[in-house]
Amino acid sequence: MRVVFKIFHKTLIINMIKVKEIRKNLGLTQEKLAEKLNVNIRTVQKWEGGEASISGKSLLTLQKLNNEFKGVSGEKLKEYGVPMIPISAVAGFTCGDNEGISLSDCEMYSVPEFERKGVQFVIRISGSSMYPKYSNGDIIGCKKIEEILFFQWGKVYVLDTSQGVLVKRVFESKTSKDHITLVSDNKDNYPPFDIPKSDVRSLSIVIGVIRLE
Repeated sequence: MRVVFKIFHKTLIINMIKVKEIRKNLGLTQEKLAEKLNVNIRTVQKWEGGEASISGKSLLTLQKLNNEFKGVSGEKLKEYGVPMIPISAVAGFTCGDNEGISLSDCEMYSVPEFERKGVQFVIRISGSSMYPKYSNGDIIGCKKIEEILFFQWGKVYVLDTSQGVLVKRVFESKTSKDHITLVSDNKDNYPPFDIPKSDVRSLSIVIGVIRLE
């Protein structure tokens, strides 16, 4: 199946995400939206005034609110796609780190198949550890897992750890209930290894892939 996607230049993102319109469609005051997004009211005012771009964490929550309410604004937000996040910045994006990447630094990808499956961001694969499942340069669609220690064994996840951001299959450890085993598909060159469950700071499941020739 051929996947068609559109890329939006980063300078358009602030205008695309109309926070004020979304807030009003959801029937929320600035104060209530600030509470739901865990930010102060001045931050919401800056977004609505075009003085600042919305953070990755806040966008994920806003997407969730729109999905719950099924408002018109939700369709408008999905129309612009999902952000492409550098793999080095995934930690800040998924955890809501104030030092994380801003959406004004991202390109937006519109992939209908991804959006229907709840993909919240995409990243580009670097390296060959997950070959042949994923090749260097492939784009994977990811969805954040709120329950950070809930795993579907054998599925591929994006994990933020003390060793960096890792894209691996996750299995139950055979040596310790407090650890998980991370497995690469390219087993000949990348042997499995265990990490403590407590070392996982954020977790996203891989939903799909766009393979570029």
